[in-house]
Amino acid sequence: MSNNIKIFSGNSNIPLAEEIAKYLGLALGQGYATTFSNGETRVNIEETVRGCDVYIVQSLSNPVDHYIMELLIMIDAMKRASAGRITAVVPYFAYARQDRKTRPREPISAKLLANLITVAGTNRVITMDLHAGQIQGFFDIPVDPLQASPILAEYIRNNLNLDDSVVVSPDVGGVARARAFASRLHLPIAIIDKRRPAPNESEVMYIVGDVSGKTCIVIDDMIDTGGTLIKGAEALLEDGALDVYACATHPVFSGNAIENIKNGCIKKVIVTNTIRLEKDQLCDKIEVLSVARLFAEAIERVHYNRSVSELFV
Repeated sequence: MSNNIKIFSGNSNIPLAEEIAKYLGLALGQGYATTFSNGETRVNIEETVRGCDVYIVQSLSNPVDHYIMELLIMIDAMKRASAGRITAVVPYFAYARQDRKTRPREPISAKLLANLITVAGTNRVITMDLHAGQIQGFFDIPVDPLQASPILAEYIRNNLNLDDSVVVSPDVGGVARARAFASRLHLPIAIIDKRRPAPNESEVMYIVGDVSGKTCIVIDDMIDTGGTLIKGAEALLEDGALDVYACATHPVFSGNAIENIKNGCIKKVIVTNTIRLEKDQLCDKIEVLSVARLFAEAIERVHYNRSVSELFV
C-alpha cells in the first residue's frame, strides 16, 4: 500500500477502523477527538497529512449529533492541513429515514447532512446500505454505497439449510432489497404487508406469499427497536412458518431492542459491525459479521483509481 494513504478514525467505531487499516497493512493515523469541558468537540491530528489520500472512518450512530460533529471537524482539520483528497468512510449514515417531506414544514435532514459533509471539505463518501437510494443524489460529490448483502448471504448459505426457505421483506418498501437478496440465494420471496386499522391501534399484518412449513429469512437494512420485526416474525409463525431468522446491515438497537430480540420468537438475528455493539448488547441470538474487508477493498480501489462498482455485483 502506498505511503500516501492514511486512515483515521473518530470515536464511533474504532474497532472497525482498526480492522480496515489492518486489511490494508496500515496502522490508524495519529489523531483523536475529545470533548472540552463545555461540551464542544476538540480534534487533534498529530501527524502530517499534506498531500495525502486521507480516509476518515466514522459511523454516525448514537450519540448521533456528537459523532456528526466529530466527523465534520476532522474533515475540516484535514482540509486545513492540506490533505490531497479527503474521503469520509461512513458505514452507517444517520438521518437516512428523513429523506423526504411527508407533511408541511418538515425538514429533509438527510439532505442537510449531505450538504454539511460536502461543505466541510469532503471529496468522496464511502458508505453502506443507505436506507433510501436517492440519498446518493443529495451529494454533489461521488458516493460509493457498498452492500452488505454478499456477506449476509454467504453466512445464510453456509449456516442454514435452504431447502424449503423463503426470503421475506418486512414491508412493501423493502421488496427490491428482498428480491435482490433472494436472487443471491435462489429462493422465492414473501412480503409482510403492514396496515394500521386506525390511529394509535396496533398494526395488522398480512403475509403475501407462501410461508407455510418454510424457514423464513427476513431481510432489512436496519433494526431499530425491533418491535415491528418481532410482530412480523409472530405473523409469519402464525401463518405456518417453521422458523424465522432476521438479517440486517445496521444494528441500531435503540430502546428495548435487545430485550425484544432476547424475548422474541426470532431464532437468530444476523447483523454487521457497521455500528459498534457493546458487550451488554450481545447475546446468543445475535450474530455479528464484519464488513471491514469490503471497506478495505473499496478504499484500496479508490486510492488506486480502480473501479468500485465491481464490488456491487
